Amino acid sequence: MASRSVPSARLASRDRQDRRRSVVTPEGVVLNLVLGHRGNRAAALLIDLFLISLAMALTTWGLAAVAQAMGVQMKDLDKAGGAFDHAIQFLVVVWIVAMFLFRNAWFLFFELGPRGATPGKRMTGLRVASRDGGRLTTEAVIARNIVRDIELFMPIVFVASSYDGGDTTLAGWAGFIWFAVFVFFPFFNRDRLRCGDIIAGTWVVEAPRHRLEQAMSLGAAAVGRSETTGAAYRFGDEELAVYGEYELQVLERVLRDDRPDSLREVAMTIAAKIGWDPGEGDERAFLEAYYTQLRARLERGMRFGQRKADKFS
Repeated sequence: MASRSVPSARLASRDRQDRRRSVVTPEGVVLNLVLGHRGNRAAALLIDLFLISLAMALTTWGLAAVAQAMGVQMKDLDKAGGAFDHAIQFLVVVWIVAMFLFRNAWFLFFELGPRGATPGKRMTGLRVASRDGGRLTTEAVIARNIVRDIELFMPIVFVASSYDGGDTTLAGWAGFIWFAVFVFFPFFNRDRLRCGDIIAGTWVVEAPRHRLEQAMSLGAAAVGRSETTGAAYRFGDEELAVYGEYELQVLERVLRDDRPDSLREVAMTIAAKIGWDPGEGDERAFLEAYYTQLRARLERGMRFGQRKADKFS
């Protein structure tokens, strides 16, 4: 058993190494990312499709129940006239709009969120990221999801509509080949990109499940004091206001990677930006304190309806 597990571990390690990529953010920070596994991406899509179908089914059932209740209430009304017909037409319109939103806005809504991931991607430990290291833009998310229709849904509809009396027509086989080309496309490029990723300039990477326990706790980082040097790091509102949500996410990834050179570079960048001179050798404590206090400031602002997407906002 041991002799079999060692090669398996080596293959897993080699696969993960092959999926490692490095990108440079607009701030000049090098981030190390791991591309998502193809199997995880397929599982994430299936989970999302199941959740979308479930939401559609529940919405349909709810609106049907409302229509039935309205029919019971109106059946004895002599002067109802066309009120019932108008109410049913309204419910049909609501149903059409709901189906459209579930079908088209599901991926857009979640991937444009701060996590950059649908429920399926979150459950499989994945997220969408920009390949240039910048912020994931609305245009990129829209582009990758429009192309998904061409890759997945259109050929499925094409195949289903061409099925004739138990025999698959030539058009059906063409639709099946169309579907297969796009499904297997990620297997024929090094970065495991689907066509939507290529057009949108995105890729799907692993999102570590663990959080920054030290930076998120109420310990030394939260109160802004270094356990190594005893230095106190407390930042004013003007010093925290120079950065937004995007920079917070970049800082979180830098702290998670815990690379000394990246920590030093980012600490120097932030210190120069806010006019601090924290010295050398205590970069992580400085960044943890800034991260925690910046996060708290942004969360307070969101509670009061104020949101700062990035330093340019």
